[in-house]
Amino acid sequence: MIIKKYIFSLLILLIFNFESFSKENIRIIYKVNNKIITNVDVKKESEYLLALNVQLKNLDKDTIFKISKESALRERIKKIELLKYFDIEKSGINIESYLQNFYKTLGLKNEIEFNQYLRDNGLDINFITKKLKIEILWNQLIYEKYKDQINVNKVKLKNQLKKRDNSTEIKLYFLSEILFEKEKNSDFKKKVSNINQSINEIGFNNTANVYSVSDSSKFGGKVGWVEEQKLSKEIKKRLNSIEIGQHTVPLQRGGSFLILKIEKIKYEKKLIDEKKELEKMIQFETSKQLEQFSKILYKKIKINNIIDEL
Repeated sequence: MIIKKYIFSLLILLIFNFESFSKENIRIIYKVNNKIITNVDVKKESEYLLALNVQLKNLDKDTIFKISKESALRERIKKIELLKYFDIEKSGINIESYLQNFYKTLGLKNEIEFNQYLRDNGLDINFITKKLKIEILWNQLIYEKYKDQINVNKVKLKNQLKKRDNSTEIKLYFLSEILFEKEKNSDFKKKVSNINQSINEIGFNNTANVYSVSDSSKFGGKVGWVEEQKLSKEIKKRLNSIEIGQHTVPLQRGGSFLILKIEKIKYEKKLIDEKKELEKMIQFETSKQLEQFSKILYKKIKINNIIDEL
């Protein structure tokens, strides 16, 4: 009887302490329909973003929190939409190749280094896998919805290829980007000024985390190596007018604006297989268009969801 009373008292104490702990430490940041995002979710998101872009550590805590809560909100909205079409847990995605690309983007050589890197940053492989599945399925959804609207001028791309030698030295840019939008009734010049000021104060990559609406913002805006020939005439012209470490003025892309920074430049000798090269150019152009469709769909879904910031 004494033991039962002791256990009962202990349970009451634990429940009381848990409730006190919860009230004091856990708070709701967003309500999206009937789903909540707490400060614990935002903290985990910040650990994830810091692992992707270590330069974020140079920002103040309030800015990191703001970036992280918006990132967590984007993912939650995407997940709510995906659950209408997929069973995310049982999607059957072969995740290995995606994980490999993921850790190579971080400059890691193999899975062992990757797992250690995750542990050092308070993360684990299951957490990353869940995030990757959401992004993969989101991209799959975008493709299925908009594939019939993709318009790639193959004749134009073929003509670009014909102007190149079969064996040639190609120029490659390692680029970072900030893709931003002009809000209605807002001062565009003021926004550009704020972005430029932010670049001067905290650097281009951290500014991408703050302002960019592209998925590359998670990696500090890093796009990676891009062949000059795959870029539009306007972008090539702008890049040729600046040096390594500098960035372009905003370039209009549909309803968005793009700022590009040259991180590195290299030249490679390349024997061109026209068929394979054309496929790559088509894929590159397709990806750009799908990214635009992705932003359009996300905006539409966000408007149609009930979002309360608490």
